[in-house]
Amino acid sequence: MMTRRETLAAAAFLPSALIGAPGSSRKPLRYLQIGTGHAHANKIEVYEESEEWEVVGIVEEDPTLLEKAKKNPVFGKHRFLSLEEGLSTPDLKVVGVETEVRDLLRYARIAVEAGCHVHLDKPAGHSLEDYRGMMKSADEKKLVVQMGYMYRFNPAVLLLHRMLEAGWLGEVFETHAVMSKLMAPADRLRIAEFAGGTMFELGCHIIDLTIGVLGRPDRVVAHPRRVVDGDALMDNMLAVFEYSKATATVRSSAVEVEGGSRRHFSVCGTEGSFHIQPLDRPSVTLSLSKDRTFGEGGKVYPKGTSEIQFEPPYARYEGDAVDLAAIVRGEKENPYPSSHDLAVQEAVLAASGMS
Repeated sequence: MMTRRETLAAAAFLPSALIGAPGSSRKPLRYLQIGTGHAHANKIEVYEESEEWEVVGIVEEDPTLLEKAKKNPVFGKHRFLSLEEGLSTPDLKVVGVETEVRDLLRYARIAVEAGCHVHLDKPAGHSLEDYRGMMKSADEKKLVVQMGYMYRFNPAVLLLHRMLEAGWLGEVFETHAVMSKLMAPADRLRIAEFAGGTMFELGCHIIDLTIGVLGRPDRVVAHPRRVVDGDALMDNMLAVFEYSKATATVRSSAVEVEGGSRRHFSVCGTEGSFHIQPLDRPSVTLSLSKDRTFGEGGKVYPKGTSEIQFEPPYARYEGDAVDLAAIVRGEKENPYPSSHDLAVQEAVLAASGMS
């Protein structure tokens, strides 16, 4: 069995006949979405457009959100079902949980108890105990719970893992990451529901990347700050992750003008460094101690510093849907087992000051 990093590295170089490729003749997998209140709930469009998936409908139990969803062009074209109707759909395989954050774990547990695989949006609630219980139940039923961290299948991240697996960067001694934006007052109020502020809401994405490289930290020290008065949001947050031979920093704020362009993830090792910026349209600055090549006759990555561009532009969520289909069909192992996701959630809560 491949390690998680080996599986991720291999995913970067799959053949062109990917899951969901045009012309696929296999029976599509049935997908139900529960909730429309999450900021990423419109990812249902990815499942609509894939030949590997059949969207059977949407469950929205909040009356106010239901009325809004019916008028929304993304959601309104789908059937709206009761929870019982949705989970009773014949041959239902996967439930995507896209509710408001406070309800994510409750509906994920319901889906697992109904025998469905789950795509669970982030962050995984505020109760580590509830999350552990749900994941334990899923493992016992041999069901996958795929977390909706949106950079896992970013091509730059996949290339990073391949280089790490090959040992090109040597001993990793440092990572640093930033995930910020400028939030409108209404968005600030929504996120302020949780004491973890922007680290809980935004920083979780790059904490997932950090744990993916360095594993579970020995210690996490949170440094929460508030810049803007007038609401309860912790809007300027830093966390330091401590390891025996490495340190990692994670920053997340809600007050950075054009913050999206500075979102980045850097990995520094004794033989090289790998810097991705911006994360949403990835470009890599790679520095190596010597020439490196993947296999005989492969592309040469030269000694010194070079730039790597990725075309076509990275599209969020498509890789998640591809990977989940392959896992559900039994064609591959889950590259992010519960042990990884639990380590991420522990770190998210600690870095947010919510542990």
